[in-house]
Amino acid sequence: MLENKKIEDSLSHYFQVMLNKKLSKSKVSSKIKTAFDNDIDQLWREHEEVRDKFIDLYGDLAHKKIEKADFSFLDLKIEIAEKIRENCHLCERRCNINRNLIKGSCGVKNPRIASQFIHTGEERVLVPSHTIFFSGCNFQCVFCQNYDISQNPLAGIQVRPEDLAEIIDKNRKHGSRNVNFVGGDPTPNLPYILKTMNLVEENIPVVWNSNFYMSMEAMKLLDGFIDLFLTDFKYGNDECAKRLSKIDNYWEVVRRNHKMAEKSGDLIIRHLVLPNHLECCTKPLLEWIAQNLKKDTVVNIMGQYRPLYKANDYEELRRYVYPDEIREAVKYAKSLGLTNVIH
Repeated sequence: MLENKKIEDSLSHYFQVMLNKKLSKSKVSSKIKTAFDNDIDQLWREHEEVRDKFIDLYGDLAHKKIEKADFSFLDLKIEIAEKIRENCHLCERRCNINRNLIKGSCGVKNPRIASQFIHTGEERVLVPSHTIFFSGCNFQCVFCQNYDISQNPLAGIQVRPEDLAEIIDKNRKHGSRNVNFVGGDPTPNLPYILKTMNLVEENIPVVWNSNFYMSMEAMKLLDGFIDLFLTDFKYGNDECAKRLSKIDNYWEVVRRNHKMAEKSGDLIIRHLVLPNHLECCTKPLLEWIAQNLKKDTVVNIMGQYRPLYKANDYEELRRYVYPDEIREAVKYAKSLGLTNVIH
């Protein structure tokens, strides 16, 4: 394998699961026995008791061939996620809508898959990646490059968890390194994703590819389930987030979730450099990463911005990013002591 050794070290858990040297977190979670209860408060108490011990439990079970539990930690996560969906607060919009009956503020009622395929355009450590694109999103980014699916929650088709699990198994057997849930955004579809992975037979790393606006409750459910968090860290302040993505309290939520993710799994942070946003967004978020996360965190500074969707309605977004802006962002990241900067 010809990966960058420093990046391999930073993503050591992911690589061990990918190479079948140990079990994924979802596999181990399916083997930990828990107790069922109809009361949501009791379910949460049980969940948090197991979550507090998960690192030790994972260490004990990651290399063992043990049958799935009758009612497992993963089953417990599914029960809680389904109850959250009835009064939806999977993301920090917290629309509190029963999404069994009507769509949420994300526009999503039932999960719909816009496309799924073996992706070769992701980071080198991920490809070939079995990438599953969900329709709908809790953001309304004016420059969205996937706006045809993110802003159209009825795009694509509904797929039974059993059928998707079978496809994931087949692709793993044919060489996929991981299963990569993205969108739109995967957050509105968390109950479905948990159910699907509970049916997957193969051992495969689970990648959560998200805008990272998950609620605290959703983050807790992802802990002990996700092997690698692939984050889309967009903005360095609330003002740009509100104006360009119609989202509130961005800076607090996304910083909190990055801290939680670092403790929970391996982490790759993506940052798409926007034209004219180096000082207000790129540099502040790079400073925060350097000051609050590990210096060897993998940070992908992306220069693929194009003025799509409604970008031409915003003067500063009407052009492509200049190469000098990307060079300045990379140089600044390295000057902060970040050691795994890719671009």
